[in-house]
Amino acid sequence: MESFSSKSLALQAEKKLLSKMAGRSVAHLFIDETSSEVLDELYRVSKEYTHSRPQAQHVIKDLIKVAVKVAVLHRNGSFGPSELALATRFRQKLRQGAMTALSFGEVDFTFEAAVLAGLLTECRDVLLELVEHHLTPKSHGRIRHVFDHFSDPGLLTALYGPDFTQHLGKICDGLRKLLDEGKL
Repeated sequence: MESFSSKSLALQAEKKLLSKMAGRSVAHLFIDETSSEVLDELYRVSKEYTHSRPQAQHVIKDLIKVAVKVAVLHRNGSFGPSELALATRFRQKLRQGAMTALSFGEVDFTFEAAVLAGLLTECRDVLLELVEHHLTPKSHGRIRHVFDHFSDPGLLTALYGPDFTQHLGKICDGLRKLLDEGKL
């Protein structure tokens, strides 16, 4: 008997279509205004750190594609009970990372790149485990690209250094708002 699922086919088409359209307009469908502002600041930090506009655009585009695909999977109830537990663990780790980033930004001389990089690496690993059976190896590569980029100790050190104070302030403001609203 041939196994065919229109729901599965529709989900694949939706993920494919949204990944082709990843940009500001699609991001606003799945990503709120505050998150968008944080992403814009992350883009600026990445661009200034790498001195490469295309590289910065690529990493943010990958981040948006991954966020949209995971949102589509979650919205369509694609995760089983064990995967939902992983999703909860991912959210907790992401929240812990955000609170740590805020703490480092607010309390002088507390920043430790290894701590923040470790939290981001844990987030990456949990997310990869969560989407292991749902997304393609190409999407897994995007997840690695995003988390490896932002967990780079050099980038983190630069972000918490004097040259990026304005960007860090805006990122912290956005993270604080997302935490306060329960969106992170």
